[in-house]
Amino acid sequence: MQEVEAPIQDPKSFAAEGSVGIQEKWWTSFEDPILNRLIDTALTSNLELAGSWEQFQASIASVKSQRSFLFPDIQAEARTGISRPEPDFAGGENSRVGVSAAYEIDLWGRIRSGIEAEEFRAQANYFDYQAAAMTISAETAINWYRLVSAQKELALIEEQVQTNENILKLIRARYASGQIRAVDILRQENLLESTRNQQITFETQVQLIENQLAVLLGTPPQNLAEIPVAGFPELPKLPETGLPLELTRRRPDLKRAYSLVLAADRDMAVAIRNKYPSISLDLSAQARSNDFNALFKDWAYTLAGNIVAPLIYGGRLNAEVDRTEALKNQRLYEYGQTVLIAFREVEDAIIRELKQKERITNLEKQLDLSAKTNKQLKLSFLNGLTDYLDVLLALGQEQQLQRDLINAEQQLLEIRIGLYRALAGSFETEREVEMEEVKYLEE
Repeated sequence: MQEVEAPIQDPKSFAAEGSVGIQEKWWTSFEDPILNRLIDTALTSNLELAGSWEQFQASIASVKSQRSFLFPDIQAEARTGISRPEPDFAGGENSRVGVSAAYEIDLWGRIRSGIEAEEFRAQANYFDYQAAAMTISAETAINWYRLVSAQKELALIEEQVQTNENILKLIRARYASGQIRAVDILRQENLLESTRNQQITFETQVQLIENQLAVLLGTPPQNLAEIPVAGFPELPKLPETGLPLELTRRRPDLKRAYSLVLAADRDMAVAIRNKYPSISLDLSAQARSNDFNALFKDWAYTLAGNIVAPLIYGGRLNAEVDRTEALKNQRLYEYGQTVLIAFREVEDAIIRELKQKERITNLEKQLDLSAKTNKQLKLSFLNGLTDYLDVLLALGQEQQLQRDLINAEQQLLEIRIGLYRALAGSFETEREVEMEEVKYLEE
């Protein structure tokens, strides 16, 4: 059987090329021990992933069932009874034993094509499991760094609440001495309450993300052990992207789509060969006696051969060939679409990362300028040279930029996780290591 090519144009190189190879377990690139522990737990305990593995087990059983058609079907029969015929009621035991075997000669390869189709479907289910493992690992990493981001923003908000409370005390003292207007106190109180409202939002977000992590780890949210507070890791260097077509040999979702094309091709081969004659052999041996003790003395043997050739089926066989050919073409176009989406995911991740780094640089500059502006305005306000509204606006802007920077850093990590997910190949889980059939399917 010839290899099948995706119906797409030859792709050019990706927008950028990194210098570091992608590790099989890509998340270890972050050198984050907590992340490593969380993903190990998810790959072992996640219920959705366990269900995907059982689906693969079912497909293995289907392959074994299909292979059984290469061997004869053998049946044994034993029967005994007592007869009392009229009129004298004389009779005796009536015992019979027999063995029969039926075997279809796979002259045209129809049975083997059916077996190959099931094997390719089993491969597709295996790659589906690998793709699910990749998804679970990526979702775990994304939610972990969202939790880190929410914890950092919550800690920052708590600091900002304390800062705003201190400023409120300061301006109230100045109001008592007639140095500030009542409206300035109201504005500061409004900023303080707004900051407290954001504190509630981030407290809620921390809890919700922890609940999501618990589900990924296969545990009830209320049973989740406390996760320590951590910081963002240093972003690893940009990974090697390689040639675009290398993705088809690495990514499990692309290998799954390709296996489904091959399975559809074998289904079409079965439909074509159903139009050819089939040859089968039937062998039976039987012993019968009215005396159980003499049952096995005499045997009768029968060997028969059957040739069945389709003549007139009202176009049903040709229609089945057309149907399976159309399904094969459908799978081929779906494979091509999956490949195109994979290329787009890599390109999107590269572009987003490059632009996100520019955005972070810009935010850092804005934050630095805002902090300097806020410092100068505070000094001017204390010296009676600036209205408090200017100080308030500068303070609110600086605090928002601080939160925006944390969020941008988390988004950068999420983009990198997306790039790893788009580029990385499969990795073995404990289930795969323990199962021998996987080695057979990968050959």
